[in-house]
Amino acid sequence: MATLLSDSEITDALTGLPDWTKADKAITRTFERPSFLDGIEFVRRVGEAAESANHHPDIDIRWRKVTLTLSTHSEGGITDLDVSLAQTVDRLA
Repeated sequence: MATLLSDSEITDALTGLPDWTKADKAITRTFERPSFLDGIEFVRRVGEAAESANHHPDIDIRWRKVTLTLSTHSEGGITDLDVSLAQTVDRLA
């Protein structure tokens, strides 16, 4: 079971994830890929990582832009699961 992070813990976590922003009860980042198919391939790799972690992002694909939003819905906000998956996604990018 994940535990909600405090506002200061979220702020600290985001210093290590500079391209992610807090948006209400989630963290989000938009990735721009060279082509639509590169975006789809990126989403596939993110999907594999998410499945392995049993923690799944909300994904919005718009031409070459992929926006990921991470929140632990069962806990009602941002947890260490979201920070961990964001770190993994950044490595994949």
